Amino acid sequence: MKNIKLNMELSANAVNFIDDEKLQHLVKETKEDLPKARELFRKALDKKPLTVEETAVLLAIESEEGLAELFEAARELKRKVYGNRIVLFAPLYVGNHCVNNCKYCGFRKDAKGTVRKTLNRQELEAEIENLEKYGHKRLILVFGESPIYSPEFIADSVRSCYKIKVGNGEIRRVNINAAPLDVEGFRIVKDAGIGTFQVFQETYHKETYSKYHPAEDIKGDYMWRLNAMDRAFEAGIDDMGIGALFGLYNWKYEVLGLVSHALHLQDTCGVGPHTISFPRIKPAADMNLELPYEVNDDEFKRIVAVLRLAVPYTGLIMTARESEAIRDEVIAFGVSQIDAGTKLEIGGYQNQKGNKQDIRKEQFVIGDTRELDDVMHWLLEKGYIPSFCTACYRMGRTGEHFMEFAIPGFIKRFCTPNAIITLAEYLEDYSSEKTKAAGYKLIAQELEKIPESAQKEKIIANLEAVKQGTRDLRF
Repeated sequence: MKNIKLNMELSANAVNFIDDEKLQHLVKETKEDLPKARELFRKALDKKPLTVEETAVLLAIESEEGLAELFEAARELKRKVYGNRIVLFAPLYVGNHCVNNCKYCGFRKDAKGTVRKTLNRQELEAEIENLEKYGHKRLILVFGESPIYSPEFIADSVRSCYKIKVGNGEIRRVNINAAPLDVEGFRIVKDAGIGTFQVFQETYHKETYSKYHPAEDIKGDYMWRLNAMDRAFEAGIDDMGIGALFGLYNWKYEVLGLVSHALHLQDTCGVGPHTISFPRIKPAADMNLELPYEVNDDEFKRIVAVLRLAVPYTGLIMTARESEAIRDEVIAFGVSQIDAGTKLEIGGYQNQKGNKQDIRKEQFVIGDTRELDDVMHWLLEKGYIPSFCTACYRMGRTGEHFMEFAIPGFIKRFCTPNAIITLAEYLEDYSSEKTKAAGYKLIAQELEKIPESAQKEKIIANLEAVKQGTRDLRF
């Protein structure tokens, strides 16, 4: 750890915005109040973020009637803000060396049997080439916490992603999931052209955080991690992703922690989180833990619905940790992004399709192992538009500008047309015949919904251009 060169100085305005006493009180004392909850449904449907206290009212809903209304409000908000599009991405694990000993992680320093590897330049480029051959346009690069993965190394990896072109394939957005950096480190990574930088707090409950993250580790510093997005914003990164690992502590507390974090970023940076992730803890190599706070499927559905209503403007990410069945059910409650064709093994995209997971080489067990085209077909059959859109990021609609579009719901003016165009690119270049037929059937249905206008004419013209070989058209 002594070789890790970090300026461990917090932001000048650093504050622990997690009021433990308040959150504990809200979790224990807030009772179901359906009239009040219905007022909050209306507020959320007007795309206004909820306070922590208001979020607690939604978390207190237990009755069958109340839960039915909660889920329907979340579905309606999803339709109003994001329409029926689902953004797709692939995680690409670059290296799993780590100096930390997080007790739940298969990549922790002392995990027995874990195969350590960092992709060299040639291997990284091979991974990107294969991802492009599948049809991916959006990646999230994942790194362990190690001196090997310096800001310069991360930035260089990002540039490699953008450089590789295979046929009509290209990576148009690279997000990052890596250890928190100091301000200068964040600047170096930003200059490589990243999209969102994700840092998950794991758990917002400080005592539980200390239980799972040894104090002598870098990650053992609760405030260094809690302050990460403030430093990222100071470095110029205005697309920030936050998340909690559900199952380490009380799920209602963690939802209130995420909402507290979102409100803090809005108040101090003027920009809320671009994405919120809510993964559940899954089995990992050499993991032997008692998990008294493990989240069941019904609770997981409530987590998604409440977050959708509490933070209307933010993208909600549901990963392939979840099973195909759960993803099929929960996606309607407000999820806007999922991964597909996911391989967690370092170098996994260079291998043949359908390979079984090797937990010694992966961070955790995934639940949805379908290939990208299978996921595309599933979404189309359910009436969703699978989207590879990167237009907002590449046209400067990020951070505060994104909020201006997203909060009033104007994002649909851009997202639906861009989703249709990127779907057509996939159908022309990569899809199976059954997916192509389902895709163009859905596109025809979407065009029927759009009133006659100059925009509709442009969408139709762009679709024809895609069929003729033009790529990367965007609104």
